[in-house]
Amino acid sequence: MRNASGNGFDSSDSLAVSGAAEGTARLHDIPPSITPSHGDDSHLLSRIASPADVKALAPNELAELCREIRATLLAYGHQHGGHIGSNLGMVEATVALHRVFDSPRDRIVFDVSHQSYVHKMLTGRADAYLDPDRFSEVTGFTNPDESKHDQFVLGHTGTSISLACGLAKTRDMEGPNSGIGNVIAVIGDGSLSSGVAFEGLNNAAEQGGNLIIVFNDNEMSIAGDFGGMYGPLARLRASGGTAQPNLFNAFGLDYRYVESGNDVSALVSAFEEVRGIDHPVVVHIHTLKGAGYDGADHVAGAPSASAGNVHEPDPAVSDTGVRPTSNVLHSEPWHSDHCNLSDHEPHEGQCEASHWQNPDSAIGKADNPRKHYGKMAMAALESRFADDPGLVVISPATPGSNGITHEFRERAGSHYVDTGITESHAVAYAAGIARAGGIPVVATTASFFQRAYDQFFQEMSLNRSRVTVLDFLGGVSASDNTHSGAYDVAMFANIPGVTMLAPTSADEYLADLAWATAPSGATHAPDGPVVIRVPGEPLLSAERDPSLLPLTGGRFAAHPRPAARSHGDDGYRMLDWRVNQAGSAVALIGLGNAYPLAEQTAAALYADHGITSTVIDPRQCSSLDCATLESLRDGHTLVVTLEDGQREGGWGEKVTAYYANHHVFECDAAGHDRNPRVLNFGADKEFTDRVPLDALDERYGLTVHQVIEAVTRCF
Repeated sequence: MRNASGNGFDSSDSLAVSGAAEGTARLHDIPPSITPSHGDDSHLLSRIASPADVKALAPNELAELCREIRATLLAYGHQHGGHIGSNLGMVEATVALHRVFDSPRDRIVFDVSHQSYVHKMLTGRADAYLDPDRFSEVTGFTNPDESKHDQFVLGHTGTSISLACGLAKTRDMEGPNSGIGNVIAVIGDGSLSSGVAFEGLNNAAEQGGNLIIVFNDNEMSIAGDFGGMYGPLARLRASGGTAQPNLFNAFGLDYRYVESGNDVSALVSAFEEVRGIDHPVVVHIHTLKGAGYDGADHVAGAPSASAGNVHEPDPAVSDTGVRPTSNVLHSEPWHSDHCNLSDHEPHEGQCEASHWQNPDSAIGKADNPRKHYGKMAMAALESRFADDPGLVVISPATPGSNGITHEFRERAGSHYVDTGITESHAVAYAAGIARAGGIPVVATTASFFQRAYDQFFQEMSLNRSRVTVLDFLGGVSASDNTHSGAYDVAMFANIPGVTMLAPTSADEYLADLAWATAPSGATHAPDGPVVIRVPGEPLLSAERDPSLLPLTGGRFAAHPRPAARSHGDDGYRMLDWRVNQAGSAVALIGLGNAYPLAEQTAAALYADHGITSTVIDPRQCSSLDCATLESLRDGHTLVVTLEDGQREGGWGEKVTAYYANHHVFECDAAGHDRNPRVLNFGADKEFTDRVPLDALDERYGLTVHQVIEAVTRCF
């Protein structure tokens, strides 16, 4: 609903944030006075310092606490952004968990732990959501460094049951001295689709003993729920938990169903029934993702409030601001949420936009690199669907984040497959498509691909499968410690048979994609898997501002210089390095996202020291261009490698090793040693957590002044 002031709230709503976009979410029927304020002891949430405070509340105060938490989440989403939708659906369940169980003696393992915002509020960290000055104090995931109530650092999915099995195993082996009571795994928001979750279920049934698995069934994954298990789950919901087949019973597990997953009293009763249980049990709770968002204007076919319709309060909304949960927007089975809203326009129920909410400050900003280059790749592939019936785009559950838009998916039809949160399956599935003669493209985030490492080795590489991998968010970034892509080159480029490309322009990115996905038997087509490192922010910034590439302005030659023909003379040398400026004394080789730094450093070296450097774009990192490296022996005393990934075990060290292992005992015509010294710049081998990118660049020496300082020390 849009009012005359132009923001997304009624003018009387205290949660309004200036500049909010049309259609932004608001809390149902919650008066301004209920919104908690930092330091205001009149509100319950401000007084919650630990789970003991939740236990001390009167029963009739639990709903009030849920209302305050929901209001806080909505305000926090507008100001800070985050996984707001999944947490809105977990408000009542989390309050009930801490009302019934005794954390940290009772161990609660959240999965996906982006569902843990409410848990953090109830375990002494509420101010990190109430006070904008403290928003950065907590991560978006559980983290034992923050609190003893957090069991693990978890940013990926499906492992909670396995971890809980391990905790319960030690408790049962050590007895009362273990200090562990009930063990609870909270899984859901699509994470049950992960194969490791089923491995955990299998182990739990065999192991026995106290283990409580709370399955948060919000009818969603990141985008939609895809897979054969979701039909039986829908029938369980429709039957009140009595339908067969029941996949949990099939594993030999006890099972309870709670239809009212956003009713705190019903959940307290359900958890009290299983507290202290002597065998594994699944408590299946039916919740509403995004509970509290105003979704009425976004239902497919509904009249638009912005067209003059007045939003009327829904009498079915509960006193904690939640609509009824009965497949709210769509019928089963479904394969689309029928909306294509931005990250600023989430709504209740089956809405992909509610997975991640951008803050209002991001409204109107240009696409980030993932979405920009993702959309570009999908447009190029879509143009081939009619002529390449076997061309299939595979996304393990994160399409929108990587520019695989709703419209593209609808048009692509069977050319697009969302496998759910199943990276291992997605890569093996792609290998099967390739073996049958199809053209698979697997697209997701670099850190998620770590989950498929074995499939990259066996099914993909050992079998020489023609799989194309689009590797998003690779490289050094300001992400949290569970989502860093700084390790992708060390991972992919060291798998035998994998070709890893690192394009430095949109044109080359699309050319690489065309080459990697060329039909089998096409001239110059690769003979095995190809990983394309999708360009990141430094390259997108240079595309938008060519002055960031002071030597070339981004106008690169189509092919490498003829002198560097290390991979044949057929005119199509995808793996040869490109020399963009010929110089002497110093050679700067910038891989992928670090290439702009090479040009900027070369320009500064010339301006400040009169040195004309050789500047090289290696274009790939899975093999060395030995001809180019040999050519640098003449006239170059220093070779500098620049990469925005882990230095140890990375790409630059291969250049150092090449010269060390190919030492020559002669001098050039000027009497200089023909074995140049090599300096490697890259990231330290470490986990970083939400460190600003410029601070990381400074830490790792990936700045113009630091590279120049290191270069000049060598002369």
